[in-house]
Amino acid sequence: MRYFSSSLFLLCLFSQASFAQDVAVGKNAFQECVACHSIKPGENLLGPSLAGVYGRQAGTVEGFRYSSALKKSGITWDESSLDQYIANPQALVPGSRMPYSGMADEAERKNLIAYLKTLN
Repeated sequence: MRYFSSSLFLLCLFSQASFAQDVAVGKNAFQECVACHSIKPGENLLGPSLAGVYGRQAGTVEGFRYSSALKKSGITWDESSLDQYIANPQALVPGSRMPYSGMADEAERKNLIAYLKTLN
């Protein structure tokens, strides 16, 4: 039992360290986004504020003018939808006005999504 407790403690410790590293790496990846997106609530730039994006219905930030395609998409931003959209916005929502060709690296997207989750 003592071995199990020690192993479980180490697993939790390393999982937390790994998560913290992923968020830090994701925050760095977010530098690609800062030209168009703010993380401050209510501060829309060329793109909508990403404060609280995780779990939010797409096309619903007050004061931002979305494409009708995004407003009608029915998407709720979760890990899967964010991953697909960040990889290729036009493939997930044809007609979206997001002028971004996408982030090809899957690990970089996962880290970025880990960071976006912290903005809620």
